[in-house]
Amino acid sequence: MNQSFLAPIKNSWILLRSIAVTSSSVTTIVSTVLPLFLYYSVANDKLLFIFLLLFFGAFLIHGVLTHMLNDYVDYQSGTDQNSPAILSGGSRVIQTGIISASTLWLLGKWLIFSLSVIVIGLLVFGYYKVALLLAIGIWGAISYSLPPLRLSYRPFIGEWLSMFPSVFVLGLAGAWLTLDTIPEWALQNAIINALFCLAWVMVHHIPDREADRMAEPIKRTSVVWAMEKFGPAFSRLPALLYFAMTGLCAVWLGTDRIWAMIGTLAVAGSALFLVLKMQIEDHDQVTAYEKIILILAMINGVWLGIFI
Repeated sequence: MNQSFLAPIKNSWILLRSIAVTSSSVTTIVSTVLPLFLYYSVANDKLLFIFLLLFFGAFLIHGVLTHMLNDYVDYQSGTDQNSPAILSGGSRVIQTGIISASTLWLLGKWLIFSLSVIVIGLLVFGYYKVALLLAIGIWGAISYSLPPLRLSYRPFIGEWLSMFPSVFVLGLAGAWLTLDTIPEWALQNAIINALFCLAWVMVHHIPDREADRMAEPIKRTSVVWAMEKFGPAFSRLPALLYFAMTGLCAVWLGTDRIWAMIGTLAVAGSALFLVLKMQIEDHDQVTAYEKIILILAMINGVWLGIFI
């Protein structure tokens, strides 16, 4: 096959960082759509259409747009150049010369424009729910990376105003679009999956803490804030906090969802153990533990989807 044809596909795949998108966005979609397949009398073709719509949207927003903007801004600030670059440090498409920074920024702007036009079109034709979901996704990508907000460079604000809303509404979307109401189990699953996502992203930032401090402007993530406030050993504090919150939310599931509660407590407890055990100076070990945590995120999402 012609190499010039394969190149854009390969470059797009690298930029997607599909493992991260699958363990967060796709997992939270499955966690809501799976119960609809198993326990509700909804036509399978309708559920399949909604799943594929959300799946495509997740990869387009969280995989393509978010990573385009994040790679570009982090390259401009210099943090990605100094990152250990194992799982962290961006997709490396700029550093390896696959895509230039200017081209990535141009593609990002065109994608923002195109998606904004789609939102307007959806509103005009009365697809208000889909328009709102897409608008929140666009907000998350833009506010997380682009100036003047650039919320990923501010401790805690980036997680709660950009990342959490984007993943949370994606977790609600399957039930909302299918049932017109949001059952309590869907709300529970969406919150727990979103919190788990915040937690593993904090683990993801641990190896980058020194590179982020060297950036201009400083990328003061929650990890960097905790390290500067309490010392290097406390780089793990944000991850511990969010995994603990995940475990507390599991108690909310109560006896009505006893197996779901047990499973989430076990997964959150395992993640807490890994974060406490990891040697934060050993980037290879942190990366290895992060991979395990990504698997735990997927297990937890499916588990919550089975036991409603």
